[in-house]
Amino acid sequence: MPSRALTNGEAIATNPLTAKPSCKDEARVGQKGSLEYLWGPVGSRPPAVRDNRHDSAYLFGAICHVRAVGAAVIMPAANTEAMNQHLEEISTQVSPGAHAVVVCDGAGWHQPGKRLRIPDNITLLPLPPYSPELNPMENIWDYLRGNKLSMRVWDSYQAIIAACRDAWLFLVSDPDRINSSAGRTWAAVNL
Repeated sequence: MPSRALTNGEAIATNPLTAKPSCKDEARVGQKGSLEYLWGPVGSRPPAVRDNRHDSAYLFGAICHVRAVGAAVIMPAANTEAMNQHLEEISTQVSPGAHAVVVCDGAGWHQPGKRLRIPDNITLLPLPPYSPELNPMENIWDYLRGNKLSMRVWDSYQAIIAACRDAWLFLVSDPDRINSSAGRTWAAVNL
């Protein structure tokens, strides 16, 4: 698939999700990024670039690590409107006749209510408060930041969007990468 920049809200879908539990989360990617840890000799400071400008985009991602598939959207903000669009994209990727259980954290835009529209083929399963280690997507974001999205300087907002898209496609192009980053042998769901 050729690399190109996405427009805001354009979806990145790979293979359909199914009834297996899926995980979703969002990550801010931008010019004011965080630095990841680097290997270096003890007592040294490896050189790394850091941009102090403030453009950013939000990569909303969902994966099914059992089947090693995922779907994502790139949005300009993390809010209920963006979450609705992401749930809509996840809904289109669920296999016909299946029902997706989507594990998510307690962010304000994940809360069911008047503004959040949850499709009929999705159920949100909230995690307990203060437990990000239970969401496998946190490992995915850490992996993408460490390998594709940190220590970079982007010239424009479109470059940030293109980097998010390329990083997501890099992730979902290798099923073993998803399984090794997001698999939890100690967490099993029996349907």
